[in-house]
Amino acid sequence: MNMFNDKYAIKSFTLSVVTFCCTFFAFSLSAISQVYPNKPVTLIVGWPPGGGADIVSRIMAEGLSATLNQTVTVKNLSGASGNLGAEATARSAADGYTLLLVGGNHVTNSHLYSKLNFDPTKDFEPVSLLTIAPNLLVVNPNLPVHNLAEFIALVRSKPGQLSYGSAGNGTTGHLAMELLKATAKIDILHVPYKGGGPFVTDLVGGHVMLGFDNILSSGPQINGNRIRAIATSGSQRISLFSELPTVAESGYPGFEVLLWQGLLAPAGTPKDIIARLNIAVHQALIRPETIKRFKELALEGRWSSPEDFRKFLIVENEKWGKLIKSIGVRLD
Repeated sequence: MNMFNDKYAIKSFTLSVVTFCCTFFAFSLSAISQVYPNKPVTLIVGWPPGGGADIVSRIMAEGLSATLNQTVTVKNLSGASGNLGAEATARSAADGYTLLLVGGNHVTNSHLYSKLNFDPTKDFEPVSLLTIAPNLLVVNPNLPVHNLAEFIALVRSKPGQLSYGSAGNGTTGHLAMELLKATAKIDILHVPYKGGGPFVTDLVGGHVMLGFDNILSSGPQINGNRIRAIATSGSQRISLFSELPTVAESGYPGFEVLLWQGLLAPAGTPKDIIARLNIAVHQALIRPETIKRFKELALEGRWSSPEDFRKFLIVENEKWGKLIKSIGVRLD
C-alpha cells in the first residue's frame, strides 16, 4: 500500500472527524438558542430586598418573563458590596439560566478590594445596560439643613463628628460622598449598610442622619416627608424633583455621579443566547408597563448592545479606578 495514500487517508479521516465535531457543536449551540429558555431563569442580585438594585431587578424580571415567555425569578444574595452575588454567578453554568444584575460596584470593587474570588471582567459576558439615574443627597428631617451650602457649613462646624450612611462599601452612594468630601474638603465618617433598604430604614428612624442614596429607595420616603432631599448627583435636574438643584450647580462644577444597572451572564455563555437575552431586554424596556414604572421612579431605561455595554464597563472602570486611587479609598 502506498504510504503517501495511507497518510492522506488518515489525515482526511481526522479532518472529517474534526469537521463533524465542529459542525455538531455549532448545530448544538444553534439548537440550544432556539429552545432557550425551556426552564425558569434566575436573576441574581447582590443586594437585599427593598434597595434600588432589588427594585430594578423585579421590574426587569417581570418584563423578561413576558418577553422570554418563561419565569424569571429574582434571587437576593447580599453581602460584600455585591461580591457574593457576583461570585455565585461567575461559578454558575454558562447556559443562560443564571444572570446577574449589576451596578457601579461591579467595576469599582476591583479597585476597592485587594483580592476577589472572581474577575469582574473575564468571568462575565455583557448582555445590556438597563437603567441610568442620579443619586440624591438625603437627610433626616431633624437635621437642620435644607440645601448643600447649609450642609457643608454644618459638617465643617463639626469636623469628624457627623456620620453618613450608604447602601454599602464601594456603592455609588459611598463614592459620591467620598468625592464630595474631597471636593468640598469636609470631614465626615462613613457607616456602610448591607443595601439601600436597611440604610433608608435607619435614615427614616434617625439612626443615621444623611447620605447619598438612589432615587428608587429614597423617592417614596421623600414624597412621604419622612426624609428630605437637598441635592442630586446628576449633571442636570430630574423631572420628578425639578426643584432639587444638582451638586454641580450648588457650587461644585463638574460633580457627577450616576447610578446605573446592567445585565451580565457567566463567561462562556453561547453568543446566540446572549443575543436572545439582549433582544428580550430591549423588548422588556419598551413595554408600556416598564416605561410607566421607570418614569414613576425617575429612571431612564437604557438598552445597549453587548459590545457597547462592554465598552461602557471599560470606561466606568477607568473613571472610578482613577478616582478611588486619588482619594485613597480601600475596603481591606
